Parts: sequence; structure tokens; C-alpha cells
Amino acid sequence: MNPLQNTKLISMTPPAAIVDNASYTVAEIDTAGFDYLNIICQLGATDIAMTALTVTESDTSGSGHADVTGLIMGTSVDIDGTASVLPSATDDNKFVSFDIDLRARKRYIDVTATAGDGTNGTYLTIIGLLSRAKQSPNTVAERGCDTVLRV
Repeated sequence: MNPLQNTKLISMTPPAAIVDNASYTVAEIDTAGFDYLNIICQLGATDIAMTALTVTESDTSGSGHADVTGLIMGTSVDIDGTASVLPSATDDNKFVSFDIDLRARKRYIDVTATAGDGTNGTYLTIIGLLSRAKQSPNTVAERGCDTVLRV
């Protein structure tokens, strides 16, 4: 089996209106049954630096979330050993990725994302990709999709 077929997609922050000087609405992920999570943040047009972009975790759905050490943009170091910086006004159409081994994490994962106070703000989409499932997703719904086509 192709490892990418053993995954589930989650729309954490779907494409929507630009956000300025406010936090994004982000859907929490229940990671039960999976060992790995990639969170992919895609920036659109931005005119100001973000003020927060952090992964949080909790044992309880919807409450008690705390920052995950090593997954805080602006203070954590990336895989190249470089200090991370929050996305800025010049980061249009770039990606930020968080790679998370879930075996040492709490069950519920969320993202805190806040746009800075600019003229217009920042477009942001966040997608979660759960992988290394204990039981392979076999249906379109289990993959987190509306349709899956395969050749």
C-alpha cells in the first residue's frame, strides 16, 4: 500500500475571508488511532506579520490546551537548526509545516493563529494530515474527504 493512502485529511482552517488583528477559528484534531500528524499552514496575501502561530495540545477536547515545546513559531528552531520567525508581510503564498510524532503527545491537537494589525490582514488556510494509522482508512469518509479518485 502507498503510505499516502493510509492518511486522513482535516480542514483546520478552511479558505475564508482575510483576517486582520484577530485570531483565526481553528478546528481541533482528535488524533486517536494515528501516530503522526503534519500541520500545513498556507499563507495567502499578507500585509502584516502574524502575532502568533503555535501548536497546542490537551488530554481533553475543547479545553486545557497548552503550547507544545518546539512547535512555537518565533521561538522554536526549525529542522535546519535556524531560529523560526513568525510569517511576515513579505511571506505571501508560503508554507509553514509542523511535523508531530503523536506517540509522545496528548490526544487533542490545535493551532493558535493570530493575524497582526495591518491595513488588510492575512489569508491563511490550515490543513492537518494524520498518518501512520493503526487501522487503515478504507472509505472516502474515513480519509476525511468528499471524494477520493485513484488510478
